[in-house]
Amino acid sequence: MKRLLILGLTLMLGVASASAQTMVKLTAGMVASIDQIGLPIAVERGFFEKQGLDVTIARPYATGVDALNALQAGESQIVQVGVPMIGAVLRGMDLVALGNYSGSATKAGSDGTVAIIAREGSGIEKGNLKSLKGKKIAASFGTINHLYILALLDKTGLKPDDVTLVNTPPPDMTVALLAKGIDAFVGWDPWPIVALKDVPGAFEVVRGGEFIAYLGFNVALRSWVDQNMETTVKFLTAMSEADQWMRKNPKQAAQVATRWIPGLKQDVAEAAMQFNIQQVDRRLSANNYRALWAAEDKLSSLGIIKSTFDVNKHLQPKPILQVMKDHPQLFSDLAPIPDSAAIKPDFVFKP
Repeated sequence: MKRLLILGLTLMLGVASASAQTMVKLTAGMVASIDQIGLPIAVERGFFEKQGLDVTIARPYATGVDALNALQAGESQIVQVGVPMIGAVLRGMDLVALGNYSGSATKAGSDGTVAIIAREGSGIEKGNLKSLKGKKIAASFGTINHLYILALLDKTGLKPDDVTLVNTPPPDMTVALLAKGIDAFVGWDPWPIVALKDVPGAFEVVRGGEFIAYLGFNVALRSWVDQNMETTVKFLTAMSEADQWMRKNPKQAAQVATRWIPGLKQDVAEAAMQFNIQQVDRRLSANNYRALWAAEDKLSSLGIIKSTFDVNKHLQPKPILQVMKDHPQLFSDLAPIPDSAAIKPDFVFKP
């Protein structure tokens, strides 16, 4: 009996060892932002392991620009970025967007996780966007918060020259506001909520408003995706399961965020998560193609970028469409994608 028990344990250990050896290893990068928490959730909840993946998370970066630099350097295989993808492609990186970490596949506008926060005595009035004229506003150039302020100014009838934009990493914005080095900042969560708690008299000028369609993609080098299509599908399956868990368990998801965003407190995380779960939709649709095209068009019209690219060449919908087909239950709590926006693997977007 003892020999049989030992034999059984040996066989079990051998199976476990073989299983560990077959796990596909990869490194994924994220930015220190509430809307990117799906990645650590997938790690902590075992969703990657369930798909046979051994995923390591690269340190949270300050911006998507930093994350893309790390991708180019080979520090990771997949990262989560939005607007910075545009500049990277124009500089020669052959990137493809694989799915959303934040955004909307069902409608054209989605920006509820971005807000403008002003300091007391700045001369800016809550809800009065024209009062931004002549003010010094912090933004992270080449990111989604930069695109948001540009679109907001345009809709308000102001030009970029009517304000002074100061290039600032999101974690530094609260300090700049507290020191009165700026009049306001535009940022993604949790930083607007952090500022409201930490800067006496700070107030929210505007949040969201559907001025833009949020850009937030899982991005990888085309060469890697072409060689690792099965792994990509498994990665997006795990992320989609993490997304659904986050939508259903926002308070617990906020707890995960406090472990991955330095200095983030539970109450701030919970407040931010309520906005975040409104944009957690990994699916791709024609709306996401239009969002990328619209971002390029805006930046080009303002002369911020000197050229553009065909968005069809830099979105790869096949992996997430496979996930949507094989695991429809992971999206059952989301609104269905309208027929007018639904896509197939051979979809071609025409502005």
